[in-house]
Amino acid sequence: NKITPIILVGIENTQRRRDLTGFTEVEEDKKIAPVVGGSEKFRAFINDELFPEIEKKYRTDGKKGIIGESASGLFVTETLFLKPEMFDFYIAFDPSLWWNNHYLVRNAKENLKNLPQKEIKFWFAGSDAKDVSPYTNDLAKIFKSENLPNLKWEYSDEPKEKHTTIFRATKEKALIWTLKKNDR
Repeated sequence: NKITPIILVGIENTQRRRDLTGFTEVEEDKKIAPVVGGSEKFRAFINDELFPEIEKKYRTDGKKGIIGESASGLFVTETLFLKPEMFDFYIAFDPSLWWNNHYLVRNAKENLKNLPQKEIKFWFAGSDAKDVSPYTNDLAKIFKSENLPNLKWEYSDEPKEKHTTIFRATKEKALIWTLKKNDR
């Protein structure tokens, strides 16, 4: 009874690392994921095919959000920066911000200029993962320094959690902060 009821849609993809990553210039990334850079097409699928199906089949209030962990948290964060108008709220658990030599963090200030005037919420968490926490912490510092009035954000620094436990440990906190009954 803490959040407004929502329709939750799980999206299966065909090749996780391809569908959830943007381009990379880092050879180590290509070893982890030989086929990359499909995030733009996956976003287009969500926007052009999935959204219309949901609107056609279900009664909605028009508000949309996206939740992801690890590589899908990277996708969530990339979508916030590249297509911020697509969703009203974004939740990313331990996003793989190390991708492409932490490209999203390095370009965050520039990408924040693309935010629409409407309020957007972004909740994210970082665990003790050494390849993630420096970049989630850096992103929080950037958000704090930029202090944009249309970006309502919350960072949950969780150094006692592991990459494998962060979702279970923080999911309720994320949903309550993002979807408080009084906020919607």
